[in-house]
Amino acid sequence: MRLYFAVFGIAMMACMAKAEAPSGVVEKMLALEAEAVSGLSKSRVKALLMSAVTAPAFLQSKAWLAQQPVATGDKHWACLAEAIYFEARGESIKGQFAVAEVILNRVDSRSFPDTVCGVITQGGEKRHACQFSYNCDGREEYIEEADAYERIGKIARLMLDGAPRTITGGATYYHTRSVNPRWARHFFKTASVGSHYFYSSKMRLTEK
Repeated sequence: MRLYFAVFGIAMMACMAKAEAPSGVVEKMLALEAEAVSGLSKSRVKALLMSAVTAPAFLQSKAWLAQQPVATGDKHWACLAEAIYFEARGESIKGQFAVAEVILNRVDSRSFPDTVCGVITQGGEKRHACQFSYNCDGREEYIEEADAYERIGKIARLMLDGAPRTITGGATYYHTRSVNPRWARHFFKTASVGSHYFYSSKMRLTEK
């Protein structure tokens, strides 16, 4: 399912093209495109696909998420769902996707551990020294809102399966609007979603 969203977007474009182009033209275009893509590495193909696809609006709909089957997964899915729950369960669906983006962006960055659980638990051995405060505040954590957790589990599953990360502009940091941490001065603000500001250590130039 990892390339589901990329394939979904391409399929939709192909269907729209068929409705407007003469018979056989779309098939020839797709055949030529497939021939060109076959010469690219898998990593390059994935990068091109994911950069071309915008996250469908329905992903941020509670109604659509409610219709999806209950999500399950391995320990990394559990870590991601837990982090979204404790960090953003009071946020909008978009805000919850945004927090998930930051965690997965960190997994892809050389500056952080290379697994979801590793990113989330980083620094948790010392009180108030962890990356995600719920992990080192000295309090026991309980899942008290079952419906919210079930919905968040679906978000975690979608993100791990390759949903496009188009909300935070590649952010690897965030904080709530109620605080003004010193570290934020050294990074570039990339987005504002709900009660959170998002940052990256790299400046992203606007594409024209």
